[in-house]
Amino acid sequence: MKIRKCYEAIVRFVEREDGPTAAEYAVMLALIIVVCLAAITTLGQNANGTFTNVGLNGTL
Repeated sequence: MKIRKCYEAIVRFVEREDGPTAAEYAVMLALIIVVCLAAITTLGQNANGTFTNVGLNGTL
């Protein structure tokens, strides 16, 4: 009986659309995080270059 209930629960979970939707949101969140990290890295490198230039030359 317990195996049958587990099987039925798994079938209901697979048939519902909540699981795939959650997975899609997780993938979108991961992509957004990657884009944000890339943007922050680029901005950080640009700021570092600017500060280095100001430090060496004393002007912008």
